[in-house]
Amino acid sequence: MTKAALMRTVLRVPVATDQAAFTALALRSRALHAPWTSAPSTPEAFAAYLAQMEAPANQSFLICLPGLAAGGNDGEQIAGAIHLSQIVMGNFRSAYLGYYVFAGYERQGVMRSGLQQVVRHAFRHLKLHRLEANIQPGNTASVALVRACGFTQEGFSPRYLKINGRWCDHERWAIVAG
Repeated sequence: MTKAALMRTVLRVPVATDQAAFTALALRSRALHAPWTSAPSTPEAFAAYLAQMEAPANQSFLICLPGLAAGGNDGEQIAGAIHLSQIVMGNFRSAYLGYYVFAGYERQGVMRSGLQQVVRHAFRHLKLHRLEANIQPGNTASVALVRACGFTQEGFSPRYLKINGRWCDHERWAIVAG
């Protein structure tokens, strides 16, 4: 991935017409995502994902690379997704962060570019104070990503989140507005 391509990395909200491309990418990326997460890989799971992200306390973004798609895909390729969930305002002004890159785009700086954009959006536009990412121990790529984007490790939570049917330990990483 060239620096010029990374500069063109854009975020957009997922829509129903993304279902075929998104689920195909999710299926292709299962080995990459295991055991850390699983992206919606069926039409039903994608519809449920869209419905969940429409709630006021959630926002989702697709990381897209314009002009790289083949076959008339509106001139863009979906490279990954980032989600803000459980957005709380008031005195807390915080959200949880989730994300995944699709196979073929990993370790190219695409997620770093996308995450930096989401952090700016969260702090400047949503006026949040804090973002928290919970990462399973051993997910070195994810730890490297948040560290490169300015997150710091705050702690460890045993059996914190249920991932693929089992309760998993997680490290807590966070960034606060400057």
